[in-house]
Amino acid sequence: MSEQPQVTRSAAAVSGPAAGRVDARRRALPNGVWGMALFLCSEITVFGTMLGSYFYLNFEAKRWPPDGIKAPSVVLPLVATGLLLFTTVPMWLAVRAGRRGERGRVLGLISAATVLQCIYLAGQILLFRHDLRDFSPQGSAYGSIYFTVLATHHAHVAFGILLNLTVLLFITVRGLNNYWFIGVRGLALYWYVVSGVGILVTLTQLSPTL
Repeated sequence: MSEQPQVTRSAAAVSGPAAGRVDARRRALPNGVWGMALFLCSEITVFGTMLGSYFYLNFEAKRWPPDGIKAPSVVLPLVATGLLLFTTVPMWLAVRAGRRGERGRVLGLISAATVLQCIYLAGQILLFRHDLRDFSPQGSAYGSIYFTVLATHHAHVAFGILLNLTVLLFITVRGLNNYWFIGVRGLALYWYVVSGVGILVTLTQLSPTL
């Protein structure tokens, strides 16, 4: 008997303030956030496997990177990763604004994060293309794992940008109801993890130079 009223209140939270009040009464994370967390656990496993493979190949190689391939430069990847990490700030603020029912502020903060993430992705694509001109994925084990790790992370950033745009569209059309506030929380969690993984990817990428 105690569960039905809670479901009703959650379903009826069709405005920002109401969604915030429902969130404040929750005793556990919403199922949508748990679903995102489980998805991210599987993605962390994928990256862990790839990064482990990178260092395994490194330990087995006589020279890493091989002769003819310059060690990666440090400055631009670190600056780009710092920018990606910074985008977690507006995402965190968007969750806080959502709890207060501030629909316009949520839209503005996610939009700002999206612009910065697009700048990050564009810069990383340019760096990726530059590296492809210097060496190829088919030329060595180093090239294969190097480009695989970077491309996989860039794909996750691109996917996250699409998630941003989806959440922005539906909040604009349908408002900041309970369902889409949960979406904002799941989206923020996604970027926390992708940014954290980005730090590990960058440190791995730069390990021959550091």
